Amino acid sequence: MQNMSASVAVYRNIYTEDRFKQAFGSEESAHGSLRLREKLAGRFRCSRRACLHLLRERVPIFNWLLRYKLKKWILGDAVAGLTVGILHIPQGMAFALLTSVAPIFGLYTSFFPVVLYMIFGTGRHVSTGTFAVVSLMTGSVVEQLVPTPLEMNSSSSEATDFEAQRIGVASAVALLSGITMLCMFGLQLGFLSTYLSEPIVKAFTSAAAFHVAISQLQSMLGLRLPRHTGAFSLFKTLASVMENLPHTNVAELLISLVCLAVLVPVKEINVRYRQRLRTPIPVEILTVIVATGVAYASSLDSTYSIEIVGHIPAGFPRPQMPALHTFPDIAGDTVAITFVGYAVSVSLAMIYADKHGYSIHPNQELLAHGISNTVSSFFTCFPSSATLATTNILESAGGYTQLSGLFTSLVVLIVLLLIGPLFYFLPKAVLACINVTSLRQMFLQFQDLPDLWRISKIDFIVWVVTWLSVVVLNVDLGLAIGVVFSMMTVICRTQRAGCSVLGRANNTEIYRPLDNHSKCYEVPGVKILTYNGPIYYGNRSFFREEMSRLLGLTPEKIRSWEKARKAVEKRERDVAVNTVERGIANTSFSSENDFFKSETSESEVQAVLIDCSSVIFVDVAGARLFTQMCTECQKIGVHVYLANCNESVLKILTSSGLMNYMNPQHIFVTVHDAVMYIQQQKEKTPETTPTVWV
Repeated sequence: MQNMSASVAVYRNIYTEDRFKQAFGSEESAHGSLRLREKLAGRFRCSRRACLHLLRERVPIFNWLLRYKLKKWILGDAVAGLTVGILHIPQGMAFALLTSVAPIFGLYTSFFPVVLYMIFGTGRHVSTGTFAVVSLMTGSVVEQLVPTPLEMNSSSSEATDFEAQRIGVASAVALLSGITMLCMFGLQLGFLSTYLSEPIVKAFTSAAAFHVAISQLQSMLGLRLPRHTGAFSLFKTLASVMENLPHTNVAELLISLVCLAVLVPVKEINVRYRQRLRTPIPVEILTVIVATGVAYASSLDSTYSIEIVGHIPAGFPRPQMPALHTFPDIAGDTVAITFVGYAVSVSLAMIYADKHGYSIHPNQELLAHGISNTVSSFFTCFPSSATLATTNILESAGGYTQLSGLFTSLVVLIVLLLIGPLFYFLPKAVLACINVTSLRQMFLQFQDLPDLWRISKIDFIVWVVTWLSVVVLNVDLGLAIGVVFSMMTVICRTQRAGCSVLGRANNTEIYRPLDNHSKCYEVPGVKILTYNGPIYYGNRSFFREEMSRLLGLTPEKIRSWEKARKAVEKRERDVAVNTVERGIANTSFSSENDFFKSETSESEVQAVLIDCSSVIFVDVAGARLFTQMCTECQKIGVHVYLANCNESVLKILTSSGLMNYMNPQHIFVTVHDAVMYIQQQKEKTPETTPTVWV
């Protein structure tokens, strides 16, 4: 390997911010309001071309369908869509149990949102429908408003009214969630999903998986227990199950053990041999079919009193209004459900978009999921979102575009119209086992913790705090705690941003912190400081403490300098009087400048240069602190210089009146420009043009 060293030589004028703007800045037009009016007019101009562009942007199916490569993509989309559709059937019914509604409503939720997202969504590999975490959160709301009675005849009209009330509440949550997303789209608030960081989403879904698994124990054991909600619900449910273990239905326990013995190894085979299998083995639907056949042939429901799915109506649901009167009661929980569903959906869409080299639009995703939830709520659907398991299968099965959703919806449609009633004898214990085994990906997220600890210990702590909050308290409350804690870590990091002294690398224009670069040296007489964060009301005191410590700006030092300055002024007045009255010049101390030069040589700091390259913003409190520090430095005879200020920081500092206390020509484009200027001023060569030589 050949080593090559290259050198750079630069010879140019020193640039202050003002001089640089004069040389290279853009001229501001005097007709700013006119240009703004023209931009607005151009943005809102109505034409055929603009309407077509808006249509393709807001209804993406008109965009990608025209460019669809039929021969290349149709087979992959068909196979992937059919595979996911087969998986949607058992999962839809299973997740309906999490939502505390009848299984048929899970099939509806696996159909309508899929069709609507295919039309409005931008994620090519996103599979929407029922999602365990969203279903669990919705089920908690349903249980709070329509709790399960201890004794109820499942064949009576009372049971029918009870189910209608429950799906009315679940549909109301979907409607309010959809309206919330549409409002967020109107306000272009797609960026809000970024507040749910990756550690929060992973910790939240992993902890919610424990809630799902514990909530399914009673169905797997054949126990008829009320569902607990609120804080510590996981432990309450676990205690209730342990207390009622003697009442376990042995038949349902055996069904659960057999289902788990089949589902777990086959799903593991699907994961391990994913590259070799053209499509995953549809073990869930096969288990459902076999279990339904065995239960029917053996009359398990009447012989062993196992709980079965019961009547599943064939055909489309009739449109009906959700329970709008529950809006005030469900508003708070719906906000959490909306954020979770949207954050998971956008995260999944971005992961696969990055993998396959295309982009998604977060605000358009808000519109897509908002329309999906709003429209489907009128067809007795509960909240939907993108799902982890089916999205992964859709991509691994070879899906290319959103057209795979058409084949998925066709499978669910056939079940709704023809096959649904055949699942009458399906044991609910089988659906509970499907729920538990579908959580494999969420449980395995613990594997990320060692890498997270190695990369960022703060993110690791956020993960652990979120996970513990969700497990110990509750899903929605734990999520809120995780978000607040994550934002607090960001605030603390900005409050305690590092402040360091910069030194120059020999014969270069490169300046680095002296703490990490021992071979760099401080420029004589110049203290170069840098602060790695914003300067605002939250950290202004810390910034002041750090700067005062590095500069030695103690109150005692400032008072001694002020005292010395007054002594100099008094001595000069006496000198002036003596000179006038006696015509004798006192040469023992010629001027104030000589005094400060002698003091400066002792303190070794003649100028302070603040590198603002890492200061992303300054508020009013921060700008006032700059002014205060500038006046304090002037009191001890030290000039203040700034370098690398961005436009917004410079504008706020200028508007706050800082230029009344410091020379505008002391603000430079780079640190090196400022250092060269200071050194040339010390050499007292004002007649020459200041230049930079590296």
